[in-house]
Amino acid sequence: MIYLDNNATTRLDPRVLEAMMPFLTDQFANAASTHPFGVTAHEAVKNARQQVANTLNCEVHEIVFASGATEAINLAIKGVAESYAHKGRHIVTVQTEHKAVLDVCHYLETRGFEVTYLPVQPDGLLDLETVRAAIRPDTILVSVMLVNNETGVIQPVQAIAALAHTAGALFMTDATQAVGKMPIDVDTLGVDLLTFSAHKFCGPKGIGGLFVRQRRPNKVKLEALLHGGGHERGLRSGTLNVPGIVGLGKALDLCRQEMPVETQHIASLRDHLETALLTIPGTRVNGNREHRLYNTTNIYFEHCDSDAMIMGLEGMAVSNGSACTAASIDPSHVLLALALNETEAFSCLRFSLGRFNNEADVQRAIDGVKNAVEGLRALV
Repeated sequence: MIYLDNNATTRLDPRVLEAMMPFLTDQFANAASTHPFGVTAHEAVKNARQQVANTLNCEVHEIVFASGATEAINLAIKGVAESYAHKGRHIVTVQTEHKAVLDVCHYLETRGFEVTYLPVQPDGLLDLETVRAAIRPDTILVSVMLVNNETGVIQPVQAIAALAHTAGALFMTDATQAVGKMPIDVDTLGVDLLTFSAHKFCGPKGIGGLFVRQRRPNKVKLEALLHGGGHERGLRSGTLNVPGIVGLGKALDLCRQEMPVETQHIASLRDHLETALLTIPGTRVNGNREHRLYNTTNIYFEHCDSDAMIMGLEGMAVSNGSACTAASIDPSHVLLALALNETEAFSCLRFSLGRFNNEADVQRAIDGVKNAVEGLRALV
C-alpha cells in the first residue's frame, strides 16, 4: 500500500509504541492514584506535558489533554462562549475551517450567538482587511486554522491574532495539521487557544490537547464541557489516558528532533510528485503554492471524477477531501470557498505525504495517477 493520506492520519511510529508499551502492560495505574504505582503514571504524564510545552513554547499548566482535536475545539469554543457571553455573543471564523469548528459554530448559533464566516480569496488565503472589518466591539472570539487540512494553505495567524487583540477579542487557532510538522511558538503567533491531535504526527489516536493561555495579558477562562472529578485543572474530567499521553509526548519529541531533516525530505517528495502530475494536461494546484505546508498538494484533474480515480488507484491511499467528511456526497466546502464549481470540486485529489514515504512511493503514485487519468478521460 502506498499511503499518501497523512493529513487524515499517520502511521504510529514504532518508537512511540515502544514508549507506550509499559503503560499498556505493567505500568497500568491510574495517574490520579496516590500510591507509588499511581505516582509512576503521574510522573509519565508530567513528563509528556513538559514535552508538549517544549514544543509549543508555553507553560506546562497551559496544556489540557483531551481525546483529540475535535474535543479540544469543542472545549475551546463552547468554553469561551459560556465564559464571555457577558462581554458579547459574536464569533468570527472562516468558511474553510474544519467541520469540527464550523459545526460547533452552527450549534452556538442555535443558542443565540452570531457567527461571521469569512470568505477566502481564490488562493485560500484570508484578506486581512476582511478580517478587520468583521471584528466588532461585541466579538469575543476569532478562530482561524493555522494550516488547512485539504490544501495545506497557511494563514497569517500572527497578524490576525493582533487584529483580534486590538479589538479586545480572544484568538484561537486549530493547529491540528501544523503541530509536529512545523515550528510552533504560541507567543510568537500570539494565540490564546490552540488545538492539536497526536495521530496527525505519528502518535496514537484518541489523544490530543488544547493550549489555554494562562499568562497575562490574555489569561483565558473556560467553562468545562465534562464534569466529574476535576481532572486537568477542572477543565476536562475523566481518568487520564496515560499510554496515549505518553505516546503524544514521545511523538512530539521525535518531531522536534527530526523536523529539519524530515521537512526537507518530505518537501522534496511532494514537489517531485506535484511537478510530475502537473505535466498532465488539464491540471492545476488548488490553493496558494507559496504559503502552504510542505507535505500537501491538492490537484484538480479536468474531466476526472475523484471517486472514480480513487477506486482506480489500486494499492494507493489518497483522498478527495477531509477524512471527517469522506462519507458526504457534497463537494468539498473548502474547494467551493476557493471559487471552484461543484464539477471542479468533485475532480480533485489531495496528496499528503509523511515520515514513512519514499521516492519509490512517489514514482508509483505518479504512474498510477497518470494511468487512472488516461483511462477516465478515454471514457469521456
